[in-house]
Amino acid sequence: MSKANTQTSSSTESPRSNPDLPGDPNCPICGGVGHVRQDLPITDPDFGKLVMCSCLQRKAVAGAQSRLLRQSNMEALSDKTFESFHPEGLVGADTREVSSLEMAYRFAQQYAQDLNGWFLLMGGYGCGKTHLAAAIANAAMQRGVKTLFLTVPDLLDWLRYSYDAPDTSFEERFDEIRNVPLLVLDDLGTQNATKWAEEKLFQVINHRYVQRMPTVVTTNLDLVEIDGRISSRLLDPQLVNKIMITAPDYRRPAKGEGQSQRTDLGLLADNTFGTFSLREFEKLDPEVRANLEKVYRAVQQYAENPSGWLVISGGYFCGKTHLAAAIGNYRVKNSDRVSFWVVAELLDHLRATFSPHSNTTYDHLFEEVRNASLLILDDYGGQSSTPWAQEKMYQILNFRYNANLPTVITTIKKLDEIEPRLRSRMMDRRRCVFLALQAPAYIPNAPGKSEPRSRGKRAG
Repeated sequence: MSKANTQTSSSTESPRSNPDLPGDPNCPICGGVGHVRQDLPITDPDFGKLVMCSCLQRKAVAGAQSRLLRQSNMEALSDKTFESFHPEGLVGADTREVSSLEMAYRFAQQYAQDLNGWFLLMGGYGCGKTHLAAAIANAAMQRGVKTLFLTVPDLLDWLRYSYDAPDTSFEERFDEIRNVPLLVLDDLGTQNATKWAEEKLFQVINHRYVQRMPTVVTTNLDLVEIDGRISSRLLDPQLVNKIMITAPDYRRPAKGEGQSQRTDLGLLADNTFGTFSLREFEKLDPEVRANLEKVYRAVQQYAENPSGWLVISGGYFCGKTHLAAAIGNYRVKNSDRVSFWVVAELLDHLRATFSPHSNTTYDHLFEEVRNASLLILDDYGGQSSTPWAQEKMYQILNFRYNANLPTVITTIKKLDEIEPRLRSRMMDRRRCVFLALQAPAYIPNAPGKSEPRSRGKRAG
């Protein structure tokens, strides 16, 4: 290569002494000009054309990396490393919560080494998603991988402001985001979902999806709550490693330290397996009696090792609530944290959080319920069927279905009467056991009826 024709420059200074030249003043190739002409035959179509010198290329790369680092605000996240992460979770966290953290920790470490495909971290507020995502970014940057870490709202703001930026154009900034070797998008779903925002975000994500470029995404939403075009990419098992963290907020006190985990089990303390009546002295049809005993055994088995969903269906006062409470009381004795709610009361409490006098926030209560170690929802179907109520229940239950969190539901509805979106999940025999109690309502002191052994508030 030869130096660019500097003799035509109006400057009387030597290129090496001119601080205003774009390249490195000490560069032996271009002398600071920043561009050179390739040494090519006159017949070559590129003869006479200027190309960027390697010194200017290095300067451009360093500038881009510096700009990415500033925009990422990684200095504020420099302490978010794998070494500072605590996969054991809060003191008092149960085995399932700890297991989800440990798995997320291991997978994040492996991804940081390989940077192969996409890595999706899902879970509630404060569970450790951002820490692990930042740890991946810090590990990559230590190896010299150009990395951009942004919350999704910040990314969109960065693009908006680029229209007036003095140092770069919108196109240049947009191209940087789309093509950065590692992109970390934190808090997907918290952005203002304008048409422009949705379109720009999709363009970024789709470009990286098509190119199979390393990308980390965190979100506290169910994928069904995300733009369908984006969620379809995140659901691609050939590209995306999806990890669900079920642990509670690190910033909340653990069990025994003032945690506000809600439970109605105190009202149902005597609803145990030992006090449940199999109604031996009643004249039940043999088929009904066999069904009652079968359901009782199945519920006991579930209580020993809660996994997936257990749905108990039956008429009023047939024993559904007693059996559900018996599960909760059994697990409490095993030091598990149990959240027991009558569905209608849960919805009332969620509505009440919007009051300025509420002592808790909607987000706090909603996340507490969604991420409960064992959630028991009593009397599903008896609540108000407003669109808002239906949507809240679906969001809670769909999250727990995707995370495969232990959940017990009692309902008066038959399977074919349940909302289709939830019915499809209850029909998944891999994750849900549906038990239909055939026993009639228990009527205390009626002729031919046995005296119940339970004295619980509810007998449903």
